[in-house]
Amino acid sequence: MTKTRRVRRNYTDEFKQQMVQLYNNGKPRSEIVREYDLTPSALGKWIAYYNETGSFKEQDNRTDEENRLIELEKEVRQLRMENDILKQAALIMGRK
Repeated sequence: MTKTRRVRRNYTDEFKQQMVQLYNNGKPRSEIVREYDLTPSALGKWIAYYNETGSFKEQDNRTDEENRLIELEKEVRQLRMENDILKQAALIMGRK
């Protein structure tokens, strides 16, 4: 038996908000998932995000630590690139 893969679908924020409101008004998750052909994980994430911050955007739902880690990773990439450029320049200057 082969497992068919679900096609990734995009939902509007309005649709997500309606699903969260159905849940917050007492409709069971399993019914919402079944009726609207959603994955339980997607619905769970929408509920958590919306009830926590009022936003479905990943960046609005990051902790301060996650944001700091992202900034540090960007800085490390930038510094590595600059370091590589300086190494190349040193090699070129050394040949002259």
